[in-house]
Amino acid sequence: MGKKPDLTVVELDTTGTQPPRTLGKSGVKMWRTLTAYYRFDDAGGIEMLTQLCGAIDRVEALAERIRADGEVIYVRGVPRVHPALKDETQLRALICRLLQRLGLTVEAVKPVGRPGGFAG
Repeated sequence: MGKKPDLTVVELDTTGTQPPRTLGKSGVKMWRTLTAYYRFDDAGGIEMLTQLCGAIDRVEALAERIRADGEVIYVRGVPRVHPALKDETQLRALICRLLQRLGLTVEAVKPVGRPGGFAG
């Protein structure tokens, strides 16, 4: 029989603890939380997670701006809804969709199988 080839360790550019791009404070917090509980091995999953975390950073920035300006702003004396509210809502929906696509919104409510008890 032939000699078995030596095994080598392949290292990815992205580790489980470091995002592939720079994120803000909220995005990094979400990245660390999710990578602590879940494993992301494929490039698509890592990219979706990166987009999710970037969207969280953007939502936080928009929410801060809306808090500073108020939800209703006045343009030439006429009250108008803050224009960033639409973008904030869309980004929040994107975050929910990405969580769903990553399969992170489904958790078992109760254990699968027969209920415990005694036979008698």
